[in-house]
Amino acid sequence: MLDLTGKNAIVTGIANNRSIAWGIAQQLHQAGANIGVTYLPDDKGRFEKKVSELVEPLNPKIFVPCNVEDDAQVESAFQEVQKTWGKLDILIHCLAFAQKEDLSGDFSATSRAGFAQALSISTYSLTKLAAVAKPLMTEGGSIITLSYLGGVKVIPNYNVMGIAKAGLEMSVRYLAAELGPQNIRVNAISAGPIRTLASSAVGGILDMIHHVEEVAPLRRTVTQLEVGNTAAFLSSDLASGITGQVIYVDAGYEIMGM
Repeated sequence: MLDLTGKNAIVTGIANNRSIAWGIAQQLHQAGANIGVTYLPDDKGRFEKKVSELVEPLNPKIFVPCNVEDDAQVESAFQEVQKTWGKLDILIHCLAFAQKEDLSGDFSATSRAGFAQALSISTYSLTKLAAVAKPLMTEGGSIITLSYLGGVKVIPNYNVMGIAKAGLEMSVRYLAAELGPQNIRVNAISAGPIRTLASSAVGGILDMIHHVEEVAPLRRTVTQLEVGNTAAFLSSDLASGITGQVIYVDAGYEIMGM
């Protein structure tokens, strides 16, 4: 029943084969979607080469640089979507960043510049991407972002990223309210801790994963592909009545009090 054949999907945030975005891209492709990929450019082209080789089996129709701190580059990437496909159906936002020094120690020690950068990349970027995707979603669409429990509850060493995720979840609600009349749905997936390049910056990530394995009802954490399955569902007509929601994919950990 889950069929995304003919749907055009842009996936952001793939860094390597451990990325949650990679799990999502694989499941969208398996469901039949046409895949487009953005990557973070760097001076030596290392990210471009690494991501290009990884996603090659998905035969991406679009492969473009997109640094979300550069509005011109964001707009250029979506001009390529317009040129190649003419319309967009699915936007996957898997972008987050904070300086390592702002992910440990006292939260009150967060620098002004670090706070601004974390919210610009991790939170505002969803709003910016939604704004440029909106005119291309002429037949409705689905926008999905990634959150984490640290956006609603205190998690050690998450610090400024918790504030960013709280803002991201509220952005989902405001965007859902704005875009709903155009049949564009906006949702977030709050995934359990997974060992990724991004999560490796969080101190004690392995302890967090082991704790979830001991406490979560399913007695394990989740995989990138499980998050990908939920993203594919939220991208499909099976989820046509769901918008503005934060869906927990965390082996049930969020329900536990102790």
